[in-house]
Amino acid sequence: MRKGNATRERILEIAEAAVLAKGFGATSIEELIAEAGITKSGFFYHFKDKNELAKGLLDRHGEALDQLLVDVFGRAGELSDDPLQYLLVGLTLFAEHMAAMPGGHPGCLVAAMSYQDRLFDREFRARITTMVREWNDFFRKKLDDIVAIYPPREPVDTARLGRMIACSIDGGIIMGKTLADPTVLPEQMLMARNHVKMIFQPVAVHAMRAEAVAA
Repeated sequence: MRKGNATRERILEIAEAAVLAKGFGATSIEELIAEAGITKSGFFYHFKDKNELAKGLLDRHGEALDQLLVDVFGRAGELSDDPLQYLLVGLTLFAEHMAAMPGGHPGCLVAAMSYQDRLFDREFRARITTMVREWNDFFRKKLDDIVAIYPPREPVDTARLGRMIACSIDGGIIMGKTLADPTVLPEQMLMARNHVKMIFQPVAVHAMRAEAVAA
């Protein structure tokens, strides 16, 4: 990595930790400069203002999230080509990845910035909206693939169900941080996984299990 790129990445790394700890509004350029060990002109070489820093943070966060989805669900695709098992395995692997993070998930940058959206310009707010919609659509498309093969046990809106999965992740991050309990996030992801499984697991399987219990 070139020195200039390494400095920019260092600034973003420091800024992300500060934003997650106390919010974007309470994070000052001066503190970032001091911790990064650079001059003010060095900071403005990479970011012309604080709003540009916010865009850099969001882009970096989005790239990391995209790569995580590629890694986790790419592995799920290697393990199963059945759309239902693919999603169930992917959510399990995702939960395991989150559970293995030392100290738990550090927090959701999108959520932290959404709470202070008045600090940002229209372009930035549009970026956040697009990122959240893409996150929801990722799960909706996987659910659409499942519906094409597995009739749901009850009528289901895949867009709403996809949002529920996404909310279980963001909500798990927030609640886990609030309770200082890193197990909350993987727990909620597995709950969402089990919900999907109950909706789409073939009716015949449930009937057989009911008969076995009755016997």
